Amino acid sequence: MSALITIKNCKIRSNSKVYLPKIDWQMNLGETWLITGASGSGKDAFIKALAGDLDIEPNEENLCGTESLPLYSSIFGTSVAVVSLEKAASLIEEERARDESEILNREDAGRTGRQYIAEVLGGSAKKNAPLPEIANKLETMPQVKLCGVEHILDRGLRYMSTGEVRRTLLCRALMSSCRLLILSEPFAGLDIESRTILLDFFNTIGSKHSSDTAFPRIILCAERFQEIPDCVNRVAEFNDKKITFCGTRVDYESLVAQRKKETSLRREEEKKAFLAALKNIKEESLALTEDINKLPVPKTLIRFEDVNVFWGDHRVLIDMNWQVNQGEHWLIRGPNGSGKTTLLELITGDNMQVFREKVFLFGKRRGSGETIWDIKRQLGIVSYRLHVEYRMVGGTSLQNVIISGFHDSIGLYEEATDFEIATAFQWLKLAGLDSKKDCTFGSLSYGEQRAVLILRAAVKSPRVLILDEPCHGLDEYYRQKILDLLELIAETGTTTLLHVTHEPSEVLDCEHNVLELIPNANPMYKILKR
Repeated sequence: MSALITIKNCKIRSNSKVYLPKIDWQMNLGETWLITGASGSGKDAFIKALAGDLDIEPNEENLCGTESLPLYSSIFGTSVAVVSLEKAASLIEEERARDESEILNREDAGRTGRQYIAEVLGGSAKKNAPLPEIANKLETMPQVKLCGVEHILDRGLRYMSTGEVRRTLLCRALMSSCRLLILSEPFAGLDIESRTILLDFFNTIGSKHSSDTAFPRIILCAERFQEIPDCVNRVAEFNDKKITFCGTRVDYESLVAQRKKETSLRREEEKKAFLAALKNIKEESLALTEDINKLPVPKTLIRFEDVNVFWGDHRVLIDMNWQVNQGEHWLIRGPNGSGKTTLLELITGDNMQVFREKVFLFGKRRGSGETIWDIKRQLGIVSYRLHVEYRMVGGTSLQNVIISGFHDSIGLYEEATDFEIATAFQWLKLAGLDSKKDCTFGSLSYGEQRAVLILRAAVKSPRVLILDEPCHGLDEYYRQKILDLLELIAETGTTTLLHVTHEPSEVLDCEHNVLELIPNANPMYKILKR
């Protein structure tokens, strides 16, 4: 048995902070691993350590020992690439920091997909740097076709959808010739076609791991054990900052099946307790809810009249006519890049093209004199853009993140009332995060951050709750709680849901209306009933 990575009685740390106190793990030739575990379980620190972002050090009690095997070794060295939701968020943060639109007095498109991928092929990350010759041939390369990014190579990274950014990251990783690829939540936010392509890709590479060293080794990381490629034959599960299962896929599947049986027996009881706690919170928040509900609102909350959105020659929406009435909960679906996020950003005002189009919110056309605060007061938002913006002020405490939902701000810039503090604590308690109320947003795992942002959006019982892939990065525990929460919010009759998801299991029973976006078609959308 040939070891590729060996970790024996080591700790994972950064400076004085120890993330995982003791790890024993080995990856051998012919093994393809899934690293799994709930949000905050320790798996994210483990993956960062394998990628070189955290230190792997021998525990002191071993330093004087006579152990002949290395305490930590890896044949991959620094030849490791990571593709994750967190990396995608960091990339967009970086692009925003590089934005020179104000200096140039025109829109700065930033790096294109072609420029970003070319950086690992001899190109430069500097602005306006010439592209290497190979960059002009990217469309012909199998890695580009595999990731389905050939048609977005010349689009700015900031103008790509979440799924498109992640596929661009994967393409760059494949082109980098790194010997180890770590793929965290690889299927989150991807459409069915993209998932099928990735599954085939993983299984093709995995089948060659035992004999062909020319192919990169792959480690997958996922919150939940679902849609796992056949090539995965080993599983390591983290709980409470340690590995609690380490073995074959077959044995882990048996463990998961047993857990499902046990969970189903207590599922209804836990749901009743959860909904009872949520009902108490909402009753205590009645004064705020009544304040919002006193605002005059017509039956039609949102209306699009012949709306068009485009980036250069790329048409995203063409002559769209659509309206959302009170109590009509909508599922919004379509392949990656079809315009789902753009559609939601027209409503939230994050897309400036809204002001030239006939988009009406709560009876008023956008840009007709209403303030942004008039609009935001009636909206709750969970989106990739919001997540990126909150990561940029990651020092905010969890309690203040929730309270900021009352003020529609990124961060909290005014003194919270006793009512807001008490309500925020109750929401955190509902999610099992009350012990972390003073922890910073940036100290949480990606999945925990997303759960907190969902609570922030729901805290004021908004007229419209906008949910752009809300369960991204959530483990099974938080995912089920959030879906229960959304169902209850829909039942109140005071909040209308607009929900984007690629996951059939996350579609809510209340979502009887479907807006399906269809790129390169005429028309580019369909309105359906479920």
